[in-house]
Amino acid sequence: MQPVSPAPDTVSLSSSLSSPAQNAIAGVHEPLPQEVETALWRGNELGGPVAQVLTTGFPQLDDVLPGGGWPCGALTEVLVPQFSVSELRLLSKVMCWQTEKERTVALVGPPHAPHAPGLRHDRVDERHLVWIDVDSPRDRLWCTEQLVKAGTFGAVLSWLPLVRAEQIRRLQVLASRSKGPVFLCRPESAAREASAAPLRVVVRPHTDWQLSLQVLKRKGSPLEEPVVLPSVPGGIGKIMTERMRYPSRLRPVEPSHAVVRVAAAPLRDRSKVASTS
Repeated sequence: MQPVSPAPDTVSLSSSLSSPAQNAIAGVHEPLPQEVETALWRGNELGGPVAQVLTTGFPQLDDVLPGGGWPCGALTEVLVPQFSVSELRLLSKVMCWQTEKERTVALVGPPHAPHAPGLRHDRVDERHLVWIDVDSPRDRLWCTEQLVKAGTFGAVLSWLPLVRAEQIRRLQVLASRSKGPVFLCRPESAAREASAAPLRVVVRPHTDWQLSLQVLKRKGSPLEEPVVLPSVPGGIGKIMTERMRYPSRLRPVEPSHAVVRVAAAPLRDRSKVASTS
């Protein structure tokens, strides 16, 4: 019986090749392909745009929005404590730029008729505005869907005080196929409701003709502090004095004297005094 010769030295294939899992354990990270790296979003980072964006006209707001502006091909919810107070002051700049490019901006169910002189002060060309006067929630939603589905508008602004989560989801699907931004103006109380809109903001009036904007939802880490935006209505800034421009700087007037009011005697006591006399 011949002795068994020792087996030649062999190297295990699994030990010679490194797997991604082994690299991860060892702390070695291979670079990703460019197309994968571009599409990758990490949860602790401010997300990049998946489509084109339009600048908001407020640099401090662009800095905190993914891509640096309002997303095109997506919904943006603008929540306000009261309609017609803050939303147009926030969106007038994007309306101005779109109408200057002769792109039509549609307004669906605004609480009041558009004020043409005021829009002109904000350099919004009313010749490229479409105002759709509808009242019922069903008609508002139907008109919004048709405009978004057309995909030919520079921007769509729709006031939807009553809308369900599944209806917003359907609007988001339609908006993803359009080229312009779609803004849904809703009451601030809707902040507690679920929404498929990738961007949600709450805008409130602030001191000294400013707006306070809180980002409720964005692609990226939460934004804790609100953003304060200068927003003097167009045309007024030219005639405002310093006192009118910064009313919060005015000192409160304190009375130099106090008036002591003596409590009147009860009617019952008065009658007793009158009877004894």
